[in-house]
Amino acid sequence: MISKKITLLFLAVALLFTSCNSDDDNTPEASGDYVDGLLISHEGNFGQGNASVSFVSYDFATVENNIFEAVNSSPLGDTAQSITFDGDFAYIVMNVSNSIQVVNRYTFESIATIDSGLNNPRYMAISNGKGYVTNWADFSVTDDDFVAVIDLSLNLVTDAISSSYLPEEIIALGDKIYVATGIYGYGNLVDVINSDTDELEESIVVGNSPNSLQLDSNSNLWVLSSENLIEIDTDTNDIAQTISLGDGFSFPSNLIYDNSSFYFYDSGSVYKMDESANVLPTTAEFSNVNFYDMNVSNGILYGVDAGDFTSNGELKVYDLNSNTETQSITLNIIPGGVYFN
Repeated sequence: MISKKITLLFLAVALLFTSCNSDDDNTPEASGDYVDGLLISHEGNFGQGNASVSFVSYDFATVENNIFEAVNSSPLGDTAQSITFDGDFAYIVMNVSNSIQVVNRYTFESIATIDSGLNNPRYMAISNGKGYVTNWADFSVTDDDFVAVIDLSLNLVTDAISSSYLPEEIIALGDKIYVATGIYGYGNLVDVINSDTDELEESIVVGNSPNSLQLDSNSNLWVLSSENLIEIDTDTNDIAQTISLGDGFSFPSNLIYDNSSFYFYDSGSVYKMDESANVLPTTAEFSNVNFYDMNVSNGILYGVDAGDFTSNGELKVYDLNSNTETQSITLNIIPGGVYFN
């Protein structure tokens, strides 16, 4: 009798545990017209207010341009620089409009517009419930650049952290914010901001004009510049290794990490490097492309070609197992960023 009671008790506990696990697994899936596909930001023509966002489903059966305007019956603004995700929200940084459009990333319904406290905004990262946005301010002035801090519960800029000249790409790791500063031949620093205190803690010297930041499988930071590829130990912020470019490259950019490999673009070619390598590859994966930006996921490369910067651009899709083009899709003017939704 005792053993039967114990067995029944065990079964009851097991059922309760299974029930709790089942509830945890049944969290609502994202729903909306723009789930399971790419969001592609388009700068549009400078000063003309024709920036846009396109959606391309992963099976390529659906291609829809101008989704913000279609959903909200209003234009997106001038020069969509980048998009950052946080939960169900997408933050579209509008460079010339000096604003951020906040939307539901799956329905693209407008949530808010952040239009004060920004000056020539570029890129955004999320940490500790706050958004951090790089701002160039006046390009010709070297001491007015900053990182804006946004209270995401209020969608308001609450602080500005002075940065090194021309803060550009930005990435978050725990309570650290890493900011690549310098472009067009200026600057060679990565600023490190503490998101607990919102203070600039240090600046790490890297190569000239750092243009891309990526984290590897060990959460170390890799910085691609016009003269080298640097690995930073994020536990100490010390440089773990420096890989020189050599003579075979002109200005590599668009560093991407996927499945233990790095990919980058240079002079019409895409290169692949294992994360354990200590030299850059000398042979391209494929060439004769013209990517303004690119992204990689699960062995598929998505590159956007802005063409002549006045006509419609294109999305080019490559299978990295065979290095062959599988799709070419017409998009809007000046596609500038590829994001997985």
